[in-house]
Amino acid sequence: MTSPAAARRGVLLLSCPDAPGIVHAVTEPLAREHCTILQSQQFGSSTSDTFHMRVEFAHADGAGLDLDGLRRELTPVAERFGMTWQLTDAARRPRTILMVSRFAHCLNDLLFRNSLGELNLDVVAVVSNHPDLGRIADSYEVPFRHIPVTARDKPRAEEELLTLVEEEKVDLVVLARYMQILSDDACKRLDGRAINIHHSMLPSFKGARPYHQAHARGVKYIGATAHYVTADLDEGPIIEQELIRVDHSLDPAQLAARGREAETRALARAVRWHCENRVVVNGNRTVVFS
Repeated sequence: MTSPAAARRGVLLLSCPDAPGIVHAVTEPLAREHCTILQSQQFGSSTSDTFHMRVEFAHADGAGLDLDGLRRELTPVAERFGMTWQLTDAARRPRTILMVSRFAHCLNDLLFRNSLGELNLDVVAVVSNHPDLGRIADSYEVPFRHIPVTARDKPRAEEELLTLVEEEKVDLVVLARYMQILSDDACKRLDGRAINIHHSMLPSFKGARPYHQAHARGVKYIGATAHYVTADLDEGPIIEQELIRVDHSLDPAQLAARGREAETRALARAVRWHCENRVVVNGNRTVVFS
């Protein structure tokens, strides 16, 4: 079942109704193909009566893996237990679009981490409704696409974006401080493959100047939330959150600077875990095998 170009490490991620025998049924085909398990994490949810599991594995003698063959062997197991599942090459780099407006911190952080190998993204484009951050994309030799958005032509702009997603076979869209609300249709078409970041003071401090509102209320913690994009604005399943303690000595600008720190950290972790197939959506929540 091996070839020189085959995957060296595989990742199996699954969810299904909880039942006896799932772990044995899943690992038996791996054992038959002389695979060794490198990591195994599982979680049984008592609230939804579902079972979730992530297995990372390799061939015991270091040879390549025939993932297509393993998929054929695992398919009847998945059907028997009613699984939602995916089997992927751990080294696969998801084709990704990063979307921004005028705030550069999340974009620069993701591109920098990716250049160091901390993330495993194949960034096919940076898309923005403003031209300002094209220089950052250029510095990382990533194509920059300016798609202006106005109230009158927003449907056209979204269709241009979605056409790009289709043409480039994009696996993941990251809203790295993209200050436009996607339509319900766009959210549905990007379901499960779009991640957003925002400050964690929602819903308390909505609208403009949230850090001024936070300063006026004397908040003691600020933070950021990374979540999957859904039609319910800023209410998609949460992947990661970052929290920073603050005090009375910080002015609104200093609070905003701390908020930017929180946003970059939370978003980078959420993107990495998604790309490493560590996240399972369980209703309105997520299971994260971090």
